[in-house]
Amino acid sequence: MSNFMPRRTPYKIQSNQLRRLLGRAAHTEWGQRFGFSHIAQQSDVIKAYQSQVPIHTYEDLKPFVDRIRAGEEDILWPGKIRHFAISSGTASAGKVIPVSLDMLHMTRKFPLRLIKKYVRTTQSWTTFLGKHLALPGKVEQDPDHPGVLIGEVSGLQSLYAPYIFRKFFRALPPSVTYISNWDSKLRTAVDLTLNQDIRLIAMVPTWAPVFFRLLIERYNEIHRSNISTVGEIWPNLNLYVSAGVALSSYRAILEEQIALPNLHFLEAYGASEGSFSCQTDLEDPAMQLLLDNGVFFEFIRMDDLGSENPERLTIEHVQTNVRYAPVLTTASGLWSYLLGDVIRFTNLSPPKILVAGRTSEMMDVYGEAVFGEEARHAINQACNLTNSLMQEFHVSAIAPHGDTLPAHEWIIEFNRVPQDLKEFLRLLDTSLCDINIHYQIRREGKAFRPPEVVIVPSGTFNAWLITSRGEITSQTKIPRMSNERNIACGVLNHAGEHAQRIQVDEFL
Repeated sequence: MSNFMPRRTPYKIQSNQLRRLLGRAAHTEWGQRFGFSHIAQQSDVIKAYQSQVPIHTYEDLKPFVDRIRAGEEDILWPGKIRHFAISSGTASAGKVIPVSLDMLHMTRKFPLRLIKKYVRTTQSWTTFLGKHLALPGKVEQDPDHPGVLIGEVSGLQSLYAPYIFRKFFRALPPSVTYISNWDSKLRTAVDLTLNQDIRLIAMVPTWAPVFFRLLIERYNEIHRSNISTVGEIWPNLNLYVSAGVALSSYRAILEEQIALPNLHFLEAYGASEGSFSCQTDLEDPAMQLLLDNGVFFEFIRMDDLGSENPERLTIEHVQTNVRYAPVLTTASGLWSYLLGDVIRFTNLSPPKILVAGRTSEMMDVYGEAVFGEEARHAINQACNLTNSLMQEFHVSAIAPHGDTLPAHEWIIEFNRVPQDLKEFLRLLDTSLCDINIHYQIRREGKAFRPPEVVIVPSGTFNAWLITSRGEITSQTKIPRMSNERNIACGVLNHAGEHAQRIQVDEFL
């Protein structure tokens, strides 16, 4: 697809973006505290900003967010903010991110821009001849603050969707947004869309396999048939837009469930804090960074993240194939906010990124330093080479005991189990050695055993989520990696005697 950005340099676009954000918030409490008005007038606005405004974590912002939620105005962003997105956890215990009307108005243009680019590339307008299914997260009245809406950002964005989408293309009525129980929401969405001509789906891929199973079961129940694919229900479906978690872990199973040869996939990257990037080339999974969408970006090298004064790089100074932690300044009043994700650039002109995981998503108990991106690559490659399908997985460490060396334990829920499980394990190990020098050195130096795989029955991870999280939403995710054993133990307890452990004694 063609370039998303205007024909100006990325640095100039970002510099202007920051200047506008500072000017807009100059008279807020934080604007006066840090001198936003003065910073905005400097010729090198980025340098001036970085010298005056430090990096902030959520804990730094939380007291101010609490005041905004209670109704105070002009704190982080001008005016009164009435919308809040739950980034993780619950409304009482999780991260609650303010979402200004300015940001909602900016992000609502994003879906139309994405679809327009897709149509220009494919030269096909069939997407606009049917309905679009976007499954919104839960939104509710804040129980402690009347007049305030709180919930998942996808739900908030659905309330401010473009008029043309709401009027002509939306498959689900706004009332679905307010259904609190996730299972009820899925089943309601199935009933409402079963007989519609769905041409586009925008959905977190975590829940798509569950939704599609319910859809097929309901269709067969009503029609007394025995179909097995989504394509038999929605034959004109031609585009799946993925966001929320990495598409790569789910694409194979979605392709098999939908079973339409001309189906296209596009991936977008966003969070409660904003919409950051989207795929603009059907053949390239990297996503182009949106530099004019209400967010000013800074980047910290992962190996510099824990230092006292990390170097804050702009779009002008990043390099390809280096992992960075993004730092955001947004039109909702987040000022140099450490997001908690890890990205890497694959291209600089235009700037394109891949999401490598979370800053907390890394296995490094024994110096192996395996990132979530590498774990996804390894398991996807092993599945492809053994004609197997994986739905969920979690990686944890097995501590050494006695003469037994440490290892990684992969708990996997398959849709199609490999015929040769030891070959699957060998491929998994080989792939990690190929892409991670730290892991390779420890394996070759016989300081690390081959990985162990534990196969758990279908539905195990979902059962663990319901028990451990209490409330399931569209944003509820399976943690892919953990240096601790609490998640692994919880999942294995749910599997019980049905868990099947595969391991080898010799080095591969």
